[in-house]
Amino acid sequence: MHKAYILLGTNLGDRLSYLQQAKTCIAQQVGEVLAASSIYETAAWGLTDQPSFYNQVLVVKTTVEPDNLLQQLLNIETQLGRIRTIKFGPRTIDIDILLIDDLVNQSAILQLPHPALPQRKFALKPLAEVAPNLLHPVEKKTISQLLQACTDTLDVQKITPTAS
Repeated sequence: MHKAYILLGTNLGDRLSYLQQAKTCIAQQVGEVLAASSIYETAAWGLTDQPSFYNQVLVVKTTVEPDNLLQQLLNIETQLGRIRTIKFGPRTIDIDILLIDDLVNQSAILQLPHPALPQRKFALKPLAEVAPNLLHPVEKKTISQLLQACTDTLDVQKITPTAS
């Protein structure tokens, strides 16, 4: 059994609906959703000339192994209309694996923990809400400590209370 920390992001269409649909698909196809952070709104990162994103972190209990988990999450993105055209471009849904247990993995398709996690406040802030004392297996700091040290200047605003 694994505990996966998954980041959802969306900046097209009905963003709240896409987050809920992704959460439902993950619960049906991947494993039990143990916790969900509040929803946060953040200006686009990377390619900035696009609508702002809604982000949410899910904590999921799953028996699916990491590489297969990534494939299942990519399939859910496709089910929800994700079309990959421009790197960092607008999307109906983006699903990233931030961490799985304390695994450090460098497969051909998946790096764990997510290599950019310490530099991205839009991922750290919701993750710190659901797992503040979780230890990053490479940085050897808690998620709260990583958030405090993060130099990302993008404004990340909570728009909902903790979701169910």
